[in-house]
Amino acid sequence: MSHDAGDSTGELVSRLSQDVSRLVRDELRLAQVEVSGKAKKAGIGAGLLGAAGAIALYGLGVLIATAILALALVVDAWLAALIVGVVLLAVAGIAALIGKKRVAEAAPPVPERAVENVKRDVDAVKHARDH
Repeated sequence: MSHDAGDSTGELVSRLSQDVSRLVRDELRLAQVEVSGKAKKAGIGAGLLGAAGAIALYGLGVLIATAILALALVVDAWLAALIVGVVLLAVAGIAALIGKKRVAEAAPPVPERAVENVKRDVDAVKHARDH
């Protein structure tokens, strides 16, 4: 852009405003393109993680069946399945109790430090305004 030496301050401010607006729009477009590309990669990654989780769940089922079959060599098959089922439910119960305790420790989900900082900032602004 060429600017004449005789441009008024108002014209210069107007051009500056236009240039800043264009720069902000361009940066926002760039950010949008960048975020959409990353979101696509994240979506593919999440899909692969979901597939891995499903396959791992099937693998766990096979290992549980293997444990039942191995235990069936020593006791009746129905008793082997019952024993493995009770053990799995006990493990699930323990995990649930630990999870419940952790959730209770995290409650309430309020950013306490951030709230205190904001209160201090508001108090500081009020104090500065009064003096």
